[in-house]
Amino acid sequence: MLFLVHHAQAADPMLDPQRPLTDQGHAHAETLAARVAARGVKPAVIWHSGKLRARQTGEPFWRLCNPLAEFTATRGLQPDDPPQWIADAVTGDTREIMVVGHMPHLNRLLELLVGDRAGVFPLHGCVALSHDGVWREAWRE
Repeated sequence: MLFLVHHAQAADPMLDPQRPLTDQGHAHAETLAARVAARGVKPAVIWHSGKLRARQTGEPFWRLCNPLAEFTATRGLQPDDPPQWIADAVTGDTREIMVVGHMPHLNRLLELLVGDRAGVFPLHGCVALSHDGVWREAWRE
């Protein structure tokens, strides 16, 4: 399984250029992580973009879903990075992987993996994909 997560609400860049999560963003990330954990999600790896807002969003998933998971900043997850880089990295990898990133990258990655069936990526949400030779959306939160 592959889990794609859009970072939670972040501060306005004019107020803080590092864009940490707002209080509402922290609360939303906790709630979303708890709902995802309740589905039995236990990723072996959690990759985030390295931007503060993505790391802070990923932390509750790490804590609630699998505190033993590898939690690391990964190249190829910036907003304008080509989605093919991550598609290549996850295809053929048998581990459950969670990717915490940004728009428009996540929307383009979802479209690349599932094609016309993608739909719009949920803002500050999560999309789970299964792979049996073809990527398919399993659920979304």
